[in-house]
Amino acid sequence: MYTTKTSLFWKFVVYAVLIAGAAIFIVPFIYMLLTTFVDNAYTLPRPSEVFSVTPNLDNYETVWNRNNFFRYFLNSLLIAGVSMIGSLFLGALTAYAFARFHFPFKEFLFRMFLFTMMIPVVLAIVPQFTVISNLGLVNTYAGLWLLYIGGGVVGSTFFLRGFFETIPKELEDSIRIDGGGDWRIFWNIYLPLSKPALGTMAIFSFSGTWDEYFVALTIIKDEALRTLPIALMMFQGQHASNWAWIFAASIIALLPVVLIYIIFQKHFVKSGLSEGSMKG
Repeated sequence: MYTTKTSLFWKFVVYAVLIAGAAIFIVPFIYMLLTTFVDNAYTLPRPSEVFSVTPNLDNYETVWNRNNFFRYFLNSLLIAGVSMIGSLFLGALTAYAFARFHFPFKEFLFRMFLFTMMIPVVLAIVPQFTVISNLGLVNTYAGLWLLYIGGGVVGSTFFLRGFFETIPKELEDSIRIDGGGDWRIFWNIYLPLSKPALGTMAIFSFSGTWDEYFVALTIIKDEALRTLPIALMMFQGQHASNWAWIFAASIIALLPVVLIYIIFQKHFVKSGLSEGSMKG
């Protein structure tokens, strides 16, 4: 017979498993964070040494001012920011066209969009580099933006089209009565109602571009234009024996992604957002 004691027991088991699972992921990160406070950590410090350390920013300051780390950080911030905005805006426009317009071969073109998502980056890098080289955009941010935004538009289109199709068409009537066109409908109705989807895609787009290494290494040749993932690999190669510096550099590289998540976390996709707009 299912009793209250049995229910409490299983709740205890579930919570114990959840806490244990969370600890498996959190404890290594805490160890990594505390290691950044250790001076001259040329070997991985013992737990007793790590948990007794005094928090300080000495290693962060050293890393920030070493090997042009600050410049590479700003380079990645510029590239990821522009790529995120560009892929979201163009993806939203494309998704709006697929969701609301009727034109020949629409579904075929959409499936071709999806097919490009299945091609591994490694297989596409040679033709992509050839195109970028013929355009004279090798070793330029414009070349990187062209690839990042072009790749991001596909994912944004796929994600946003489904969201746009849930928005009632009746909302467009008030704007059309006032003489507004498709651009005004897109700007005043679809974008505001799609903030949850746009926020979700912003997180994915920024983090994917921020962490991208292979394409940036192929396109960018000038050391002054390198991105942070390339700088981290170089930094690890030069200071592989100092774990405090390596972990401090990794934490600094992680901060923008965490910040983007905090900014857009309230905009994660929720059900029933467009339904409420028809009430009242």
